[in-house]
Amino acid sequence: MRIIFYVIVTGVSAVVTFGFAFLILKLSHRYRLYPKVRERDVHTRPTPRLGGIAMFLGIVVAFAIASQLPGLSLIFSEPLKIFGLLTASLIIVLIGVADDVWDLDWMTKLAGQIIAAGALAWSGIQIYTLPIGGYFIPPPMVSLVITVLAVVLVMNAINFIDGLDGLVAGVAIIANGVFFIYSYVLAASQGQSEYFNLASLITAVLIGACLGFLPLNFHPAKMFMGDAGALLVGLLMAASAISVTGQVDPGFLDQPDIFTAYLLPAFIPILLPFAVLLIPLLDFALAVVRRLSKGKSPFSADRLHLHHRLLDMGHSHLQSVLIFYGWTAVIAVGCLSFMFLPFVYAAVLVGVGLLVCAIVTLGPLRRSRTPFEREAEAVSDAHNDTKGLSL
Repeated sequence: MRIIFYVIVTGVSAVVTFGFAFLILKLSHRYRLYPKVRERDVHTRPTPRLGGIAMFLGIVVAFAIASQLPGLSLIFSEPLKIFGLLTASLIIVLIGVADDVWDLDWMTKLAGQIIAAGALAWSGIQIYTLPIGGYFIPPPMVSLVITVLAVVLVMNAINFIDGLDGLVAGVAIIANGVFFIYSYVLAASQGQSEYFNLASLITAVLIGACLGFLPLNFHPAKMFMGDAGALLVGLLMAASAISVTGQVDPGFLDQPDIFTAYLLPAFIPILLPFAVLLIPLLDFALAVVRRLSKGKSPFSADRLHLHHRLLDMGHSHLQSVLIFYGWTAVIAVGCLSFMFLPFVYAAVLVGVGLLVCAIVTLGPLRRSRTPFEREAEAVSDAHNDTKGLSL
């Protein structure tokens, strides 16, 4: 089966990432390469946060191996895209590592993100078509700007939810697993003789990197991926989603019978990327609105993200992470289910999944709190208010 090539690159990415992560973990402890615990952090002891370097190295090695596999030769027929993708990844990892070590200001980080996104767009990984009402081809400059904005948005959305052990790695595995199925089936549904495409390769390699890093990052985490890892995950997820727009044949979208036969293809290229990123994007949007309303920079840090709120509701660290996994799986798989099931069945599946997630998420609110718990909450609120004033 041809899919074995994807399994190979996923496995290579996972093994290499784990090996380098373990090495970096040992070096970090030996030379004390870890920052102090910040007030907004959930963890209570200094923890190395250079896991993003290991993930990047695993991804580079996996791409190198993939370039030697005959079944993936079509992807590497355009080497500029691969070069641009890896260059953008290197830039964002360097920016992330610098931020993890020296705590860069938000303007410097944003400038680095724009440069990385620009390198990606320059290489040809751009939003060339938008499947809106058939298809729409934006002017070149508009395409470039939209691509850069989309990449920067996704990178920050992923980075914003990186606050609990194993959260980003697990969410990325689930979301990219769903997106891999979509990109693979999309290629097949258009009658392409070559199923292997850049979007599928990126997701396969990224899944491997997250799988390789997760054993050291799951609660209780021995190591964090840091901004370098979170921004890298966001960059590659954005790149895979953008690559899909180059796979959709406009003439194919114009066929009315295909609309019902294949997952509403005129809209899924837009819906699915948002579906797999809905939770990070929601957290990002709420954070921006919250901070701007207080007259702060949208990139200033606080302890009011969705994962913090789950902890404050009474969920444990592990429960909060699993709840995020659940929401991501329900939304992403639910959106993909429209590809395989009749509309009514898919809608019922999504509805039931969302209901279950909502019940589990809001579960602690149904419990009656004891006077001791109410007193402890009041003390905690007072402490948080004092910290807010001190900032």
